[in-house]
Amino acid sequence: MSDRSSRTRPHRDGPQPGQGLPRRHLIGALAAGAAVTALPAAAAPANRLETEEFRLPWSEPGIDIYVRNKRPAGIDRFPGDRILLYVHGATYPASTAFDLPLGGMSAMDYFAGLGFDVYLVDLPGYGLSGRPKVMDASASDNAPFMRTPDAAKVVGQVVDFILKRREVEKIDLMGWSWGTSTMGLYTSTHNDTVNRLVLYAPQWLARTPALIGSSGPLGAYRSVSRDSARARWLTGVPEDKAAALIPPGWFDQWADATFATDAVGAKQSPPVLRAPNGVVADSKEYWQAGKPLYDPGEIRVPVLIIHAEWDADLPSYQAQEYFTKLTHAPYKRFVELGEGTHTVIMEKNRMQFLHAVGAFLTEADPQALN
Repeated sequence: MSDRSSRTRPHRDGPQPGQGLPRRHLIGALAAGAAVTALPAAAAPANRLETEEFRLPWSEPGIDIYVRNKRPAGIDRFPGDRILLYVHGATYPASTAFDLPLGGMSAMDYFAGLGFDVYLVDLPGYGLSGRPKVMDASASDNAPFMRTPDAAKVVGQVVDFILKRREVEKIDLMGWSWGTSTMGLYTSTHNDTVNRLVLYAPQWLARTPALIGSSGPLGAYRSVSRDSARARWLTGVPEDKAAALIPPGWFDQWADATFATDAVGAKQSPPVLRAPNGVVADSKEYWQAGKPLYDPGEIRVPVLIIHAEWDADLPSYQAQEYFTKLTHAPYKRFVELGEGTHTVIMEKNRMQFLHAVGAFLTEADPQALN
């Protein structure tokens, strides 16, 4: 596989409207007030962010891997402990969640505002990455693709790209949902390239039915409707809390951006988002069957597990049990957020989430006696 990458022209306001990714400033991060200034950072927050996009070649010819970078404008040298790579979960891409400017600020903006060099990756078959040829056919014509080891291999390719680009030896990693298995598996075999690891809603052995997939034969991919996405999001939320959980307009903003990334699914009536079924196959073969796909005990870097109480996709017991398996992490932390779901990063309590992650990534010496 070539190390060649294509790169867009750097810009300070983000991709233009019409590309499905709105212009943005750092106003949200600065508007967060003391949240930005109270945490130590490698560089002072800038008035603007600089954004670059890259397309790395994948194993299937003609299919590329989409990578986005945001950082304080005018800075291109960062220590490894101020570089963060994020990967998404089973169904929705990173580009429309981690970098969704809710209230004028995305999670990616927030961490860049702390002085981080921040990256996200959409895996092949998701978001702004290429769609493999199996997605051109009926789902039933092919087996599930993008299994967890395949996703971890893509992450490894992106990590190598960042290490070479910034001339560092280690970076921070963050995964959401299935992305915790991707990042956990990668880290368990590549501790030497990882500084700190954030696992947002970790996947572990299941005692309850999964919210995605079906009992029938699995095809290459599955199709998700907008209504089913909202219903899954709110599963397990107390009835008297559901109306206030997602601020007005936020679900539609996310859904508009997310479903627009699938040009083929958008043409269906009603529109759907297609997602690879490799993660569902892994769930059936491993997590639902009581078999770990990898050993968290092989993770030898500091770990933050962050979770929300109403997460019905990967309930609290999974995060708690996973925490006990981190037997060789130099230190580990478990944060449970109240009044949040699997998607707390895009809900009313998202700043609690961002503050907790930012504190973990920026603290100088968490084991100091003082």
